[in-house]
Amino acid sequence: MRATQALGRYGEDVATRHLCDAGFVVLERNWRCAVGEIDIVALDGDTLVVCEVKTRSSVEFGSPLEAVTARKAARLARLAVEYRRSSGRPPGPVRIDLIGVLLRRRGAPLVEHLAGVA
Repeated sequence: MRATQALGRYGEDVATRHLCDAGFVVLERNWRCAVGEIDIVALDGDTLVVCEVKTRSSVEFGSPLEAVTARKAARLARLAVEYRRSSGRPPGPVRIDLIGVLLRRRGAPLVEHLAGVA
């Protein structure tokens, strides 16, 4: 596993813990289909939540959340539709969340969670 893959995996682990601590139920990690990949699929009550996780080791190239463009957000919305269809989950509310994980030299990573971005 390359360093960037390991960093991404670690960020997804941190994001998963964050969601579980906040009361979410994580259904899937790294769910893939022809349209792309969803980092984390979770339930927040009865709302299906598609989470994109971005992890950075510094802000040299911007915050982790700045890496998600409008185009990426639109693709996440299409992925949410595809996930619901292929999983057989009943109709209901769907939300797109972004989670930014910033590693710090000391201490726990900084986690920023933006709910309902698309």
